[in-house]
Amino acid sequence: MSWVNKHKLPTIETIKYHDQQFLNIDDLWNILYSTFNTALHRQVDIDILDEIANKPTSPWPSFSKEEFRLALSSYNNFFVPSPNKLTWGHLKIILKDNKCLNIIIHIVNACIELGYWPSYFKRSTMIVIPKPNKKLYDFPKLFRPIILLNTVGKLIEKVIRERLQFNTTSNNFIHPSQLGGLKFKSTMDVGVVLTHIIRAGWTKNMSMSTLTFDISQFFPSLNH
Repeated sequence: MSWVNKHKLPTIETIKYHDQQFLNIDDLWNILYSTFNTALHRQVDIDILDEIANKPTSPWPSFSKEEFRLALSSYNNFFVPSPNKLTWGHLKIILKDNKCLNIIIHIVNACIELGYWPSYFKRSTMIVIPKPNKKLYDFPKLFRPIILLNTVGKLIEKVIRERLQFNTTSNNFIHPSQLGGLKFKSTMDVGVVLTHIIRAGWTKNMSMSTLTFDISQFFPSLNH
């Protein structure tokens, strides 16, 4: 039986940074922190916002119970607990009570009206996990940080995001070529747009090439 044979131990490599090995936990943490937060202290130029023309202010109706229940139903119960130790399964049970749900809705409406986001919802926990299927794990870039957000805050953010996406798409504020993160947009749509661009170049006797990168992994190194 194969499972009684000698187990092959995984390869353990010392993490290297600038050709120097690090074994101390504090040093490793500083390396990972600097790797994934390279854009933390960069200055951001917000003058580009002056080029955007002002639009009429639109009303913001109060949130409804249906919006929260619809957002909550799409989450899987099997979820790593957040810093407040709540899983989606717990939250689904709690918010079945209309009184609890009404309290959450009152808090969210007050946040929108006051323009204030409580620090409780900003609390998060970061854990670093290795990227799968790598031969060696001796460089910080071979690891990936994931953030565990406050569960209640994450639910509220999703409800707000759904509302914002509906308002922006219904008023044609999003460019047609923006496909990621939008409802009713699929990988097939991306292929159709890319094929159209390539064939439009061919009709002009141009040679087409594409450059792609993973924006989510690029994000920590960008000047936001």
